[in-house]
Amino acid sequence: MKTRITELFGIQHPIIQGGMHYVGFAELASAVSNAGGLGIITGLTQRTPSDLAREIERCRKMTDKPFGVNLTFLPTVTSPDYPGYIDAIIEGGVEIVETAGRNPQQYLPKLKDAGVKIIHKCTSVRHALKAEKIGCDAASVDGFECGGHPGEDDIPNMILLPRAADALAIPFVASGGMADARSLVASLSMGADGINMGTRFIATQEAPVHIKVKQAIVAATELDTRLIMRPLRNTERVLNNDAVERLLEKEASLGQNITFEDIIEEVAGVYPKVMMDGEIHAGAWSCGMVAGLIDDIPTCKALLESIMSDAESLIRGRLEGMLTEKSPI
Repeated sequence: MKTRITELFGIQHPIIQGGMHYVGFAELASAVSNAGGLGIITGLTQRTPSDLAREIERCRKMTDKPFGVNLTFLPTVTSPDYPGYIDAIIEGGVEIVETAGRNPQQYLPKLKDAGVKIIHKCTSVRHALKAEKIGCDAASVDGFECGGHPGEDDIPNMILLPRAADALAIPFVASGGMADARSLVASLSMGADGINMGTRFIATQEAPVHIKVKQAIVAATELDTRLIMRPLRNTERVLNNDAVERLLEKEASLGQNITFEDIIEEVAGVYPKVMMDGEIHAGAWSCGMVAGLIDDIPTCKALLESIMSDAESLIRGRLEGMLTEKSPI
């Protein structure tokens, strides 16, 4: 399949694996890229720029296909060493960066001068237009269904994707609620040039996370996620668990007076415990509503092959089959 995204990034299939904390290691990124998609290493999971440089080198030994690095720009007082991470990306020969979080404008010139293509993750059309204006090559448009941070507008992809298609000149992928061929075909029909999958890729054989995490996603339904940190305007969609229930009780009792310090036990530093050790109730961890569509743990190769094969069947069979011949004039 050829789209503006496959052409831009030099990949076979219009499917991107988004950056995910303590999930986007070289094992997963290389597996997705080898399967014809675009794998992404999560930059800030690596504690230092030197660690990221080593992870990039590990990935390069596992695949000769294009892969990228995610850089999330956090709203913190003490920022990570972003210039150092960018140097590691450029020196490692990575040609694609997925940016997320705050506006990446100040970091773009160095990346662009090095020939790096930028896809920025956006939760609204206005943010996507800003990304286009500052020179991003593509956007990842993230609907309200997504795991992680959906923004504060609560617009689902059935509305958000057509709005983005009407407004943007740069190519974009649909993110949030993406799991299978139906997701891909629906997104293409609404103007997207591909899809970005997060939660779906956690439940794959190559994802370097504990089997209990994968099993929790498979066991979950579309009713098993919760929105946390809404009073802090830092909304996050997570899989419900014991820690999330405690957090929501705090939000209900403290209301608008809640502070980050009140919930720090449930949200700070929990990802290694969850993803590495399988302590799935240790804290709040991102998961999309799409868990309700996930019922197996395939290899990345098998997953992408089934998506693309089923997408062709949907387009050539179901959709074309619904058309009636035009009556002669």
